Amino acid sequence: MKKIMDLIAEELAEAFEAAGYDKAYAKVTLSNRPDLCEYQCNGAMAGAKAYRKAPIMIANEVSDRLRGSQCLEEVSAVNPGFINMKLKKEYVADYLNRMIADEELGLEKTEKPKTVIVDYGGANVAKPLHVGHLRSAIIGEGIKRLAKKMGHKVLGDIHLGDWGYQMGLIITELRERKPKLPYFQEDYSGEYPKEAPFTIGELEEIYPTASGKAKEDEEYRREALEATRLLQNGHKGYRAVWRHIMDVSVEDLKKNYESLNVHFDLWKGESDAQDYIPDMIERMEREGYAHIDDGALVIDVQQETDTKEIPPCMIRKSDGASLYGTTDLATLIQRMQDYDPDQIIYLADKRQDLHFLQVFRAARMTGIVPEKTRLEFLGFGTMNGKDGKPFKTRDGGVMRLENLIAEIVDEMLKKIAENRTVDQEEADQTAKIVGMSAIKYGDLSNQASKDYVFDVDRFTSFEGNTGPYILYTIVRIKSILNKYQAEGKSLDDVRAEPAHDDNEKALMLEVMKYNDVMETAFEELALHKICAYIYDLANTFNRFYHETKILAEEDETKQKGYIALLVLTKRALEACIDVLGFEAPERM
Repeated sequence: MKKIMDLIAEELAEAFEAAGYDKAYAKVTLSNRPDLCEYQCNGAMAGAKAYRKAPIMIANEVSDRLRGSQCLEEVSAVNPGFINMKLKKEYVADYLNRMIADEELGLEKTEKPKTVIVDYGGANVAKPLHVGHLRSAIIGEGIKRLAKKMGHKVLGDIHLGDWGYQMGLIITELRERKPKLPYFQEDYSGEYPKEAPFTIGELEEIYPTASGKAKEDEEYRREALEATRLLQNGHKGYRAVWRHIMDVSVEDLKKNYESLNVHFDLWKGESDAQDYIPDMIERMEREGYAHIDDGALVIDVQQETDTKEIPPCMIRKSDGASLYGTTDLATLIQRMQDYDPDQIIYLADKRQDLHFLQVFRAARMTGIVPEKTRLEFLGFGTMNGKDGKPFKTRDGGVMRLENLIAEIVDEMLKKIAENRTVDQEEADQTAKIVGMSAIKYGDLSNQASKDYVFDVDRFTSFEGNTGPYILYTIVRIKSILNKYQAEGKSLDDVRAEPAHDDNEKALMLEVMKYNDVMETAFEELALHKICAYIYDLANTFNRFYHETKILAEEDETKQKGYIALLVLTKRALEACIDVLGFEAPERM
């Protein structure tokens, strides 16, 4: 289905042409004065200079051509040259009925599906997820779901930190603790154990212990660096330990991401790119893209149009070690060979902006990524506490993600227990569902690039611009529809009717924005626009609900119209929260 503003714009374009003006001026926007009109066009003012006419004269001429409009009930030219418009109630009802009949609510999916890779998560193996991983996980998951919703083929890749110095640290500490393990016996020739010699809990304790030792003990640090080198050069025992680290860590990570309703299609890591690095570096040197600078191998990415200095992209340190940039370029080689994507979207802290600028430019210059493939970095801001500083535990430590989730769920459980009498099992399940909405909506309702304050009290409130408020609205609609069906009536034959009052029409107009909002959110990678939409939709519905006797309405046709509008509102809200990565319970 075409978006409602596109349909209005088509009629407006015909009117501009009929009046002798360029149809390019027929741009339609939502009215910034909803008390006066529903939609407006400022094209007459834009065209006044070109046609050397007063804007109000152009507006009047175009308005005259719209008198027999199929979709417009009222058209007026207003000084200094606005064209104000209101839709016919019958036209709105017809549009809504076409939305009802469409499984996707009239959403226009892309005619040319792209292969899109979303690189998000960025977890490190052997380390627990903490609050710093939250934004990448839920923004990335939302972008991935939205891209799929628009009809694209999408792959979400966690891009694990599973290679490098941290692995050498773990191996060194494990060797100190359990030197008799076969992995550390150079003459061992048998099969290595299938079971890991540590649990996830032990593994998460081993890494910080080793890291602390390396900072205090230079010999220990050298041993860890040597273990890293041996691992990367194929040491049989160390590779076996590394596989155990991977198996134990990934199993735990999957469990934690599952609790966030975040799911990756690809569980690849830095290690998967290593085999591509030697040939990549050899080609870059041979073809003159890379050169030595102070002992390091770099690619100059400065461009003439830059207004500030952009440092070279370093791909090999003076000691021969690879860097993140090296791995990211090699990963691009792998992705182009395996998936030939049309677009790759990276999610990371916005302070990584320079790194991705360097990598993207190096990838273009060296031909790793062709011009047809769009590379995009979506940098996000910091999640802060009420003190304005990065979110911490009460004792000042970095909060584990599972502890944050548990804290939010506990808070929701208290509120559910206060408000309702439900059995414990249902209360626990509802608290998890509503708690997830509090976390995700609390984050996603902010523009991704901006820092925000994670306020548990505000995010868990059932009032205001919060996830629980959105869910409470959906549950309210479900309750009405259930009561309607309990009276023996069916939802199958309900149809939207022309609006009977302003509150009903306002809700209809809000529902009709759905496909435009989803398309804009994808084009701009702006999930906060979906949040703003469902908040407005929930508010508009609740005003309608408080002013309208829905179930008590005696006119059956009128009541069916109300119910059809509720069905559509519920479907639009549920489609949006599904993209945002949470769901609504049956009761609250």
